[in-house]
Amino acid sequence: MDSEPQPRAEPSAASPQGAAPREGREDNQAVPYGAVHTESRSTGRPAHTPRDARNGDHQGRPGALPPAPGRLPRVLARPAVPAVLVLVLLLVSWQVAADGPLLELDHWARHAVREIRHALHSTLLNHLGKAFSDLGGGSVAVPVLLLGGAVAARREFRAGFARWWLPVPVAVLTAGLIPLLVVPAKAWFARPGPFGLPLAADQWGWYPSGHTATATLGYGVAALLLARTAAPRGRRALAAAATLLAAGVGLGLVWSDYHWLLDVVASWCLGGLVLWTLARWPLTGRPSGHRRRPGR
Repeated sequence: MDSEPQPRAEPSAASPQGAAPREGREDNQAVPYGAVHTESRSTGRPAHTPRDARNGDHQGRPGALPPAPGRLPRVLARPAVPAVLVLVLLLVSWQVAADGPLLELDHWARHAVREIRHALHSTLLNHLGKAFSDLGGGSVAVPVLLLGGAVAARREFRAGFARWWLPVPVAVLTAGLIPLLVVPAKAWFARPGPFGLPLAADQWGWYPSGHTATATLGYGVAALLLARTAAPRGRRALAAAATLLAAGVGLGLVWSDYHWLLDVVASWCLGGLVLWTLARWPLTGRPSGHRRRPGR
């Protein structure tokens, strides 16, 4: 049974919101291409598309979208890290040189630690404090630094980096930089230790803490060098291990009454500035097209 022909649907007179009306032809079919169609694809997507309508951030600039959220605040926050470290280091150094009121924080922290240590009376905590303090010695942290540079160079050689050898001199220069940063400051400030005894002729002073600086730079630079070829999870593990060691050495020195608290804080700031600078310096070039086979 034949049915009567149905009239063809006329296009709606109202245009979709945010899109210009399409040009028609004699057979009432919309033109699929053209300037109007291209513009509607970039800024005013019709409501029947899967992603619905999308508008740009500027009406006069089709296709312009807002920047990815979160990137701009992180970029603006990066200069705040060295600025804070420099301000804290200058403030603490000024107070130590002038014997200012901020040094009362050292006496308060020493008294609080002694009270806690006496109340707990834990031999284990005392041994842990001394053990962490020893991890900041040059006989422990510097070999770890040099070994980290050698392992990083080998990993980058196997990965095909152009300047695979660079981690080795970086580790060696860091090992030589530590006494150059700490020893002159110790001699200039000539700060007595927590027991208040006058400095002997062969003593440099307690400010800043050499063990804390050695741990911060030794373990931190080793972690930075190894992180160049590590997976994201490995980089997080390296950063956590370096932070734990640097914090443990500083707190162990304060717990064992080897250093004032501000001695440790100054070395943390000093080491943090070096690590912040080194982390933004391109130590290695991109891997070359040739990738070396493992074991060769």
